[in-house]
Amino acid sequence: MTLQATTRKMKRSFTLTPEAVAFVGETRQKRGAGSDSEALDLLLRELMLETKRQAFDAACKEYYDTASDEELAEQREWAEMTGPNMFIGVPD
Repeated sequence: MTLQATTRKMKRSFTLTPEAVAFVGETRQKRGAGSDSEALDLLLRELMLETKRQAFDAACKEYYDTASDEELAEQREWAEMTGPNMFIGVPD
């Protein structure tokens, strides 16, 4: 582990149920994590990403649920103009 990586982390102590400890251990083995801390970090990162995705999905749903017919028509028009060619020329 590099010095930079260690300075970004914070040492904390948590009390977990035996089931949670077992789950972290299973995750460590399945994912090849170097430690329970690394496995827990992986699980938390996935949860954070999923939470962000759900918030984004909810915001999109809110927009389309409250958008006027005029706004939706404009969105359809833009979609038809760009179509499948939308990402041509965009680097991977």
